[in-house]
Amino acid sequence: MTLVRWRPTRDLSTFPTHILNIQREINRMFNGFFRGSAWDEDTLVPTSWTPSVDVAEHDNEYVVKVELPGVSKDDLNITMQDNVLTIRGEKKEEKETKELSYHRVERSYGSFQRSFTLPTTVKSDKVDASYKDGILTMSLPKVEEARPKQIEVKVK
Repeated sequence: MTLVRWRPTRDLSTFPTHILNIQREINRMFNGFFRGSAWDEDTLVPTSWTPSVDVAEHDNEYVVKVELPGVSKDDLNITMQDNVLTIRGEKKEEKETKELSYHRVERSYGSFQRSFTLPTTVKSDKVDASYKDGILTMSLPKVEEARPKQIEVKVK
């Protein structure tokens, strides 16, 4: 007898769609809560946001990428103090002069701040930042001592 793990959402055509919609809504609320958003209790619309960040380590550097769609370069502030990289900014809400009747509002606006403690092996005076297509990319070079060294194996 083979045991098969039961996954009720596997066959979506027979699964009640109202249950899936409730599950999606619960997931959305929990994801917003754990990502640091605040919710307006009357409308359940997020009132602040936290941009997503990727931090990768390469042989010679760390690379930090931050998703900042709709944020102007002038609204960003990047600082590094005591090996703590801090990214602050604000995504400003677009104001229209004419009256609009929104059917759904899902985009988030507001101020944000992300801080990351970096190893002491980063050259803080050589950090490079670029901003293109809503992605902030920072290159944090490692000091020479922290870079991996290739050791040649000699055959005797």
